[in-house]
Amino acid sequence: MTTEKPLRADARRNRDALLAKARELFASGCFDLRFDDFARLAGVGTGTLYRHFPTRAALAEAVYREELTAMCARGRELQATLPALEALAAFLRGFVNHLDTHEGLAQTLATLMAARTDTLADGGRELESVIADLLTGGIVEGTIRDDVSAGAVMMILQGICTACGQPGSRADMDGAVTIAIDGLRRRAA
Repeated sequence: MTTEKPLRADARRNRDALLAKARELFASGCFDLRFDDFARLAGVGTGTLYRHFPTRAALAEAVYREELTAMCARGRELQATLPALEALAAFLRGFVNHLDTHEGLAQTLATLMAARTDTLADGGRELESVIADLLTGGIVEGTIRDDVSAGAVMMILQGICTACGQPGSRADMDGAVTIAIDGLRRRAA
């Protein structure tokens, strides 16, 4: 197993600048930008761009990983600070809100990552693990049903997220999360 060497401070700054600019550009819907333009807009040289991200897909993958890591960390934070059902509801609403407000990023990543199923599968497993932990917390607490899997919740999220970008979909997306949470709630015997 190989481990990556830690980056020097200047290399880390350059990489971070590239990721921040890519996230911004993808989110704004800049789909036809030349790859070399990412370097110029981030204020770094093209050699730096290619050293960190040899392809547009590699850059999109890095943005995806950072976004996913932040969302999963948020899920763990919610689990540690809120009652289980509230934590799950806040996580699902935050996830849907994030995808809705970053529609351009979601579209860019979906387009660029279509052939990179290993990365998407890894990310999906990480997200499913956080959802499973949130569900388990609620099952233990007695507020969430014990007959629904994390995979089923992932399917619900996927369905809700297909509405991202549709006119007037925001209220319906929120309503769908409300219905999902109500369906996950454990009923009194």
